[in-house]
Amino acid sequence: MILLLRIAATHVRGRMRQTVVSTLGVALGVGFSVAMASLMDGSQRDFMATLIDAIPHVEIKDEQRNPTEQPATRHYDAVAFLGLRPLEDLRGIRNPTEALAALRDWVDGDLAQRLGGQAVLRYSGQDIGLTLMGVVPTRELVVSTIRNDMREGSFEALDTTANGLVLGDSAARRLGADPGDTVTLTSANGVAKRFKIVGLFHTGMTASDEGLAYAPLKAVQILLEKPDIVNSIAIRLATISDAKDVAARAERQLGYKAVSWEEANEGLMEAFFVRNVIMYTVVGAILLVAGFGIFNIVSTIVHEKAKDIAILKSLGFRESDIQQIFVLEGLVIGILGAIAGSALGFALSSYMATIRFELTQDMEITHLPIHFSVLHYAIACLLALFSSAVAGFIPARKAARLNPVDIIRGAT
Repeated sequence: MILLLRIAATHVRGRMRQTVVSTLGVALGVGFSVAMASLMDGSQRDFMATLIDAIPHVEIKDEQRNPTEQPATRHYDAVAFLGLRPLEDLRGIRNPTEALAALRDWVDGDLAQRLGGQAVLRYSGQDIGLTLMGVVPTRELVVSTIRNDMREGSFEALDTTANGLVLGDSAARRLGADPGDTVTLTSANGVAKRFKIVGLFHTGMTASDEGLAYAPLKAVQILLEKPDIVNSIAIRLATISDAKDVAARAERQLGYKAVSWEEANEGLMEAFFVRNVIMYTVVGAILLVAGFGIFNIVSTIVHEKAKDIAILKSLGFRESDIQQIFVLEGLVIGILGAIAGSALGFALSSYMATIRFELTQDMEITHLPIHFSVLHYAIACLLALFSSAVAGFIPARKAARLNPVDIIRGAT
């Protein structure tokens, strides 16, 4: 094998210019593939981290996964019912204290109860509709990132202000309200209650900044006329990979629908999978193009070294040995290109990681999300070596089948 490798290296050195060009082609393919994979993977991880921080890992809702069976269905064997009036039931998780206690026995994470509902906010003669979220401030802070989004005041002030209100800054601007002002909230049932603004938040999402507000749970239960009722329980787990199992067990235990973050974003997970398939397809196409350069140079060497092949066969080299020589020539170029491409990919990724930009005046200066992973280099190098081996194998088969007698007579 060492002798075959030395012969292959001699052939490659004999056409140094073409070898350098082919090596650069592989290096560029590997380098840009690594950089693109690092950027795509980094953006996906950054988005997922932001998404996972912004939503509960598991959310238990005040609804059943399947429709409630009506009494008429249990007692009468009929194909369909006309004019049937379903039983009316006030939605909500009853006795949340008992439900939370049952979950705390086995859930490894933090829990927070919430009560959400629609309300109309009035101030200085202007009205806006919004979603009012009743929370226990100390519990909400451990399951969400609302503290990081505060711009004025503090979320903790809801603990010390019975009728405190934390409002999105966009909604406050629309109303002309500031922290310390008193506003009126009216529920869908017509119940009105006065709240004092104790803080403003900014999430960067218009729907939240214009249409969401937080208030103490007890105050919201009074306003919505739902005493001792919540409509969701948010769970933030210590181990996020347990979300599906925790959701399934919580649903069996409580009877309410429990949704993991993966189920809530199932469409997004599918989109990321498709994007990764497209990314690696493009990477393969780039390296396939680089393989044509290797095919060209190995084919040229086979043509020029026909007499050398005849001599080697005359000395006793087998067809498999001749084939290995030219496959090794392709692999040598591929290995050199993979090494140079890995260095280029690391340099490009490192440079992109230093690029800083600012999208809007409300956002902090940020940078491109680059994720460095050995897997990116391994995949790019393996694809490069595979394309190099294939590019060398095709002319190598032709070289191995050459008849030395025909070559010496000048038939080839």
